[in-house]
Amino acid sequence: MPKLDQTHDPKLQSWLASANGHPDFPIQNLPLGVFSSHSGKPRGGVAIGDRILDLGAAIEAGLFDGEAREAAAAASGETLNEFLALGARARCALRARLSELLTLGNPDRSHAEACLHVATDCTLHLPARIGDYTDFYVGIHHATNVGKQFRPDNPLLPNYKYVPIGYHGRASSISPSGTAVRRPNGQTKLPDSEDPRFGPSQRLDYELELGVWIGSGNVSGEPIEITKAAQYVAGYCLLNDWSARDIQAWEYQPLGPFLSKNFASTVSAWIVTPEALAPFRSAQPSRPEGDPKPLPYLTDEADQKEGGLDLQLEVLLRTPAMREKGLSPHRLGLSNTRHMYWTVAQMITHHTSNGCNLQPGDLLGTGTISGPDAASCGSILEATVGGRNPISLPSGEERRFLEDGDEVFLRARGQREGFAPIGFGECRAVILPAL
Repeated sequence: MPKLDQTHDPKLQSWLASANGHPDFPIQNLPLGVFSSHSGKPRGGVAIGDRILDLGAAIEAGLFDGEAREAAAAASGETLNEFLALGARARCALRARLSELLTLGNPDRSHAEACLHVATDCTLHLPARIGDYTDFYVGIHHATNVGKQFRPDNPLLPNYKYVPIGYHGRASSISPSGTAVRRPNGQTKLPDSEDPRFGPSQRLDYELELGVWIGSGNVSGEPIEITKAAQYVAGYCLLNDWSARDIQAWEYQPLGPFLSKNFASTVSAWIVTPEALAPFRSAQPSRPEGDPKPLPYLTDEADQKEGGLDLQLEVLLRTPAMREKGLSPHRLGLSNTRHMYWTVAQMITHHTSNGCNLQPGDLLGTGTISGPDAASCGSILEATVGGRNPISLPSGEERRFLEDGDEVFLRARGQREGFAPIGFGECRAVILPAL
């Protein structure tokens, strides 16, 4: 697991004033991504306050040497795959130099300032080329809430507490924050209808998830042991794995979601490294009495002691009417990654336990992370109990499911006494009408 060092010092201040006290990107964070300015091609950068540090320009300015320079070079291209593959040592070398370079009083300030871009003047891109995407289902409260709507007496299927459930998603339709999402068409079947119909989904939903970026990967046929699984995580992001609930209800048997899920997924554009999240590691919550212990291949004492994460997760909604009235987005749910039934290491170990190979830039989703009460639901399906209890909004409107023009925001925040809070940046998208 990543260790605490001088880069996590809450007293650390940057010469860039906007970084000091920034809600997402103080000097203690330093996430990586891919951006382009008005006149340039996509390239690697680092978020700091309200600016982006251009890594390629910083290399040309002679601001890196040794291992830090090698890492910066790998992270300066149009995708971060090469950098993700380098592993923790490269990430730590780059992080240490970035922290030093951006700290108040650094003599290279003037050279570094010349490499900064105003973030709002730039376009953010997918940070990596995603080869494969796997979505898990480790949010036990979400699984229970959804299960109750279909199986009130037995909401969780028998395998849930033994197996980190997952399915393979579609990588080609994953987009960075700010990309609009088109309402999908598909087959749906009403309870009182003999035949299905084809048309726009009427039960469009969001899903509040944490995304996991894979680093070095493993050789096909060689499983990743639970004691080593954390080493394969290169970073984290927010993930909204949009869902068309009415299409899903008709198509999911016997093989699971298809068109109801593969039309769009949205990720936050910055990769927050495991090192940045070191202050927010936590023990994995104890399983309720009577729950089975994980099988030996999924059991590791160190992972149980510090393999969890304590991150606040939030989902908000702004309708077209709210935008016209100048109203702020309305919070729909406030949850936490501590509600994950399985750790990220357990997800990775199970994923590769049959010899499946992961590759640099692969993306894993946790599945919807809801909390134990109505205020912490990570999907509108749960918040409205399948559309039966509409949500009241400050504009006087109601929502049972998402409507055209609605804008959904996901946010994440690590906050713990004695450390500087950090965030992930927004994961945001507007719903466009179906074609």
